[in-house]
Amino acid sequence: MKALILSGGSGTRLRPLTYSQQKQLIPVANRPVLFYAIEDVIEAGAEEIGIILGPNKEQVMETVRSVDWPVPIRFIYQGEPKGLAHTILVAEDFLDEDFVMYLGDNILRDGIVNHEKRFRATNSSASVLLTPVDDPQRFGVADLNPDGSIRRLVEKPKEPPSNFALVGVYFFTPSIIQACKSITPSWRNELEITDAIQWLIEHGYKVDASFVEGWWKDTGKPEDIFDANRLILDDIDGRCEGEVEESRILGRVVMEKGARIIRSVVKGPCIIGERSTISDSYIGPYTSIGIGCRISGTEIEDSIVMDESSILNAGKVVESLIGRNVRIRECDSLPRGSRLIVGDNSDISL
Repeated sequence: MKALILSGGSGTRLRPLTYSQQKQLIPVANRPVLFYAIEDVIEAGAEEIGIILGPNKEQVMETVRSVDWPVPIRFIYQGEPKGLAHTILVAEDFLDEDFVMYLGDNILRDGIVNHEKRFRATNSSASVLLTPVDDPQRFGVADLNPDGSIRRLVEKPKEPPSNFALVGVYFFTPSIIQACKSITPSWRNELEITDAIQWLIEHGYKVDASFVEGWWKDTGKPEDIFDANRLILDDIDGRCEGEVEESRILGRVVMEKGARIIRSVVKGPCIIGERSTISDSYIGPYTSIGIGCRISGTEIEDSIVMDESSILNAGKVVESLIGRNVRIRECDSLPRGSRLIVGDNSDISL
């Protein structure tokens, strides 16, 4: 089996962060979201991975190549985004056998191993992962037959036929390529993967539904990233590879190599990245501090701070997503409690 992971798109719902970095590279628990997808497909048996690139393609390539993955990875440039089915056509030469297609901004707690096994056991031409959601208008939605098989798929319907949303992970045989070639652009002027799967259904191919157990997150919005960060931190085991001086560590806290905590209180679950220094501060639950950060005289909780950022005497920071190389420091402005979505290389006085 091969894997096709999508790491394109402009990430408009995550601006300003995505003006300067690809959305799939935003860290959750100090690891790029994209890495969770790569690990899932490898665990499920993918022997080769193709990654679809869009804006910031060099950034994605550099980040992926920073890890010695156990399977070969090929980068495939999509160009202008024209829909999920279009990515399959762009990667046609690569997709010469069964494959899993995985949207790179998704995170599944329990991975996809059991879904791959079901795909093999049912001898289907396609298998679609589904989960119930409260707002099906935002997703591709499945209309199911009484026996649980898929009757039809609808992309972001105004009147959803069910609340079973497509998770963004699909298993296919190469028959999907013909389906993608046979459809026309939707009202969004995109080649929809839901239309391609519907073509398979209408032409007698077997399409199976596999339901997700455990949590799933589409990290397309800041609140989704916070949720994913909380959920992953809930599963961590504490460990200390750094230095603790005159401080209190409460709960499950991960301290990476070279991290220092000085005259501070750190309450888990949280993670402090390599070479980061926390001094005279409080780091509260569900906080991820990246590599090489400096936090001083500040309270932070339920937040993500990316690499090489400094936050000095900034009062209380909550539910904030702070980009790389950001500087936040004290001034006379009020209120002290801040909620921030801050892009890379910003300079903010508080």
